[in-house]
Amino acid sequence: MSSIFDQHLDKNAANFVALSPVSFVERSAEIFGDLPAVLHGQRRYNWAQTRERSARLAAALRAHGVGRGSSVSVMLSNTPEMVEAHYAVPALNAVLNTLNTRLDAALLAWQMNHCEAQVLITDREFAPTMMEALRILKVEHGREVLVIDVCDSEYSGAGERLGSFEYEAWLAAHPPLPALPGPSDEWDAIAVSYTSGTTGDPKGVVTHHRGAYLNAVCNAATWTMPHFPTYLWTLPMFHCNGWCFPWTIALLGGTHVCLRRVDAASILEAMSRHGVDHYCAAPIVHNLLIAAPAAQRAGIRQKVRGMVAGAAPPASMIEGMAQIGFDITHVYGLTEVYGPASVAVKRDQWAHETLAEQTRLNARQGVRYVLQEGMTVLDPESLREIPADGQSMGEIMFRGNIVMKGYLKNPAGTEQAFQGGWFHTGDLAIMDPDRYVKIKDRSKDIIISGGENISSLEVEDALYRHPAVMTCAVVAKPDARWGETPLAYVELKPAAEVSAAELTAHCKSLLAGYKVPRDIRFEAIPKTSTGKIQKSELRTRAKQIVG
Repeated sequence: MSSIFDQHLDKNAANFVALSPVSFVERSAEIFGDLPAVLHGQRRYNWAQTRERSARLAAALRAHGVGRGSSVSVMLSNTPEMVEAHYAVPALNAVLNTLNTRLDAALLAWQMNHCEAQVLITDREFAPTMMEALRILKVEHGREVLVIDVCDSEYSGAGERLGSFEYEAWLAAHPPLPALPGPSDEWDAIAVSYTSGTTGDPKGVVTHHRGAYLNAVCNAATWTMPHFPTYLWTLPMFHCNGWCFPWTIALLGGTHVCLRRVDAASILEAMSRHGVDHYCAAPIVHNLLIAAPAAQRAGIRQKVRGMVAGAAPPASMIEGMAQIGFDITHVYGLTEVYGPASVAVKRDQWAHETLAEQTRLNARQGVRYVLQEGMTVLDPESLREIPADGQSMGEIMFRGNIVMKGYLKNPAGTEQAFQGGWFHTGDLAIMDPDRYVKIKDRSKDIIISGGENISSLEVEDALYRHPAVMTCAVVAKPDARWGETPLAYVELKPAAEVSAAELTAHCKSLLAGYKVPRDIRFEAIPKTSTGKIQKSELRTRAKQIVG
């Protein structure tokens, strides 16, 4: 029904602009153009230069036909070129596809074909894998892409050029666009990121400009980040678009400190040299810092704040970080919700608790981000909220603007994920009386190792390809370094013989290295009366293994 407030009060260019994180780049270049934006080895770019480089990249892509609905794949480490891709590709209303540098050639080719990539920007370090991926893409999928080579100043290893252009020369040949325009509709896709899901078949998670904008703001609000933070890239930017932090740092006029290699010495040296005050990482990276010699932290005098996600962090990690003086915030999320979308918000009274109690409180997955409209624990069948009693178990579900558009070319998967008007995470949890959520199990049987998702079914499929394997089951084994690693239980066919080393070698020929089981055990696998494998028993068994 129309009212007086609907009359002659329409949207126009003066009062409505589609939300897009691209606008953060333009603002920082306009206001903080002289301030540092990107540090990488000997390279230094301020915000005016970063905006110009991004606008040159956008111009070069546009000249080769990239626009709304086009996909641009990138195979890059945490370098300035990766930052620029996050600004330039969305500026054209094109879709950014950040490739996982740990994947094998066949899967990379599958992803580029699935998202119909027009351009590939790739670092020379990954030339052997990408050469094979491009061959598969052409021979098996009938697709060719324009390839741009990045010759990073901080990479001195081997790796031939694969493409038609070298990145720096390509940028130099194109005058920068006068503006980074962004989308006309904030619902337009900004990125497609692939996750293995529960079946081993990759799912292309499509996110939009509105969600990326809002989650970038949420990151700043969640951490109460000040203007001009100095942020260290320990988290791979290929992972959920760096949890939206490429755009958060642009929002705040901060400094990206790029880190090509992630190890304790490099991290701590960068923190000391550049005054890093924020970083994100999976539990494994935080554990590296705890284990590092105290002398490596000697030059760090500023307060350092870290964000942790991935597998639920062990209490020893949270306690260890507190003991070395780093302030850790625990967040939770998935690719489908732009990375982190909930946080264990610290309350003032927690500071008066014992360290053990603080650790327990901080280890929870917490409550929804401030701009996420809904997060709760529901019975997956009835969709009724479970009691907040710290005992009843249900499934974590989200709803709101920080939820994906859906899965690319997968309407059935999208419909299933959004059943009942909620995004179903598949993570089983309890809710404490203060409504903070704590994960208890993973209904999807996903293993999170070093912050990367591994489908147990994909690993099982590889094992089943060995002629000696009759039955197998793969579950997560707790690991002090990686959070979780794949543990395989195997039953052999009658009279068949094969060693654990032989099965490991077999898996290495079919899977990316991080997906290969670290432990293979030849044991009877528990089954129900109907022959269904009882993974719950195997998970219990795995938790009892020492070492």
